[in-house]
Amino acid sequence: MKDTVEQEKEMSFLDHLEVLRWHLIRSAFAIFTVGVVLFVYQKQVYENFLLAHLNGNFPSYGWLCKLSAVFNIDSGFCTVKYPTVLQSLSPTNQLSNSIWSSIILGFIIAFPYVLFEVWKFISPGLNPKERTSSKGFIFISSFLFFSGVAFSYFIIAPLSVYFFFNYQITDMIQNNFNFSSYISMITNTLLGVAIVFELPIVIYFLTKIGLVTPEFLKRSRKYAIIVVLILAAIITPPDVASQIIVAIPIMFLYEVSIFISKMVIKKQNKNV
Repeated sequence: MKDTVEQEKEMSFLDHLEVLRWHLIRSAFAIFTVGVVLFVYQKQVYENFLLAHLNGNFPSYGWLCKLSAVFNIDSGFCTVKYPTVLQSLSPTNQLSNSIWSSIILGFIIAFPYVLFEVWKFISPGLNPKERTSSKGFIFISSFLFFSGVAFSYFIIAPLSVYFFFNYQITDMIQNNFNFSSYISMITNTLLGVAIVFELPIVIYFLTKIGLVTPEFLKRSRKYAIIVVLILAAIITPPDVASQIIVAIPIMFLYEVSIFISKMVIKKQNKNV
């Protein structure tokens, strides 16, 4: 009898693995499909999206120019000018970069569907009340994710590009950048900031399983500020203004996470 029960548990575990495998396969297929489309139209993707920050008419530079004027600050954002070409330093550089960039952008675009597959996997384990209360999971997670993408694309990336293209130790050193390093900076920033913007969702689930409480988050606020500033320093140019611009929305999300954690605890206590 004991062997039968253990066999049923083992089969149940294997069944779960099989279900998970198919969710992962469908998610990977969605990312791959979008990636293939992006690869086919790689010229348009690079010229109109990934390399758009090299255009002095990129909208963010105009916004930053007007913002500087409001505070009566002289700014180079009003006359942005970059080299028209970047260097490719190996025969396979452009091909490998276009493949990798297509995969990353494919994941970003297919993110809502990947979330849908995650939801389909975990929802059978929830009771009807939990399933109802978590209906907005895909929409809210996608909204936060794409908000992070937009913030990094229109704020962090232009600041980073402007800083690195204008930073020069001496006139004896010329900035001739490898295009793959430039593209990696853009794609890593997009993906990294988008994931950071998922903080409220992470806190929601950590609170649900009892690993985090509002009191813990409040006590850890001063440490969170340090972590956020370090994180901002990693994903932005090494200047204080850029780091503060990035740190503000992340700290706002941290405060939102405390509120979410409170609501989860309140609801759990109400249901006891």
